Amino acid sequence: MDRINQYKAMKDKHQQEVNAFPIAFAFNNEQFARGMAQLGLTPEDTDKVYGLAGTGGFYRREDAPRFGEMLNRHEADIKSAIAADPAGDGFIFDMFDYELRNHEYTYTNDLTDTLEALDLTPRDIDKDERLLRGLKKAIKAQKYWASHNA
Repeated sequence: MDRINQYKAMKDKHQQEVNAFPIAFAFNNEQFARGMAQLGLTPEDTDKVYGLAGTGGFYRREDAPRFGEMLNRHEADIKSAIAADPAGDGFIFDMFDYELRNHEYTYTNDLTDTLEALDLTPRDIDKDERLLRGLKKAIKAQKYWASHNA
């Protein structure tokens, strides 16, 4: 039986929470009007919403503290799970393994998108042996699977 990727499980849980949050998305005026109605507002109530940059999403300003708290908690969950991985071969490995796959590392051999998704820099990796060990292990796993599934 395959082992559950702890990082993916956490990301899925976080995504469910974001999906349940009252956010509307609009890419035209009709969708905007429907989204505002879903939030209990009129299309003229633009001063009562915040936009999610680059997504077409928006939510009520009054929900901003809850939204910020949720995002901060998600970030704290990940930091806590990283801190709880003493060797880098549990959650940290899962984190890199997932994001390397997600950003097609085996095709690009470029860590940039993976590190950006994790809000890490090469320096962060260099100064934490656990991060470096987990990253190296995940790269090795990616190369193994790529060579055996070619």
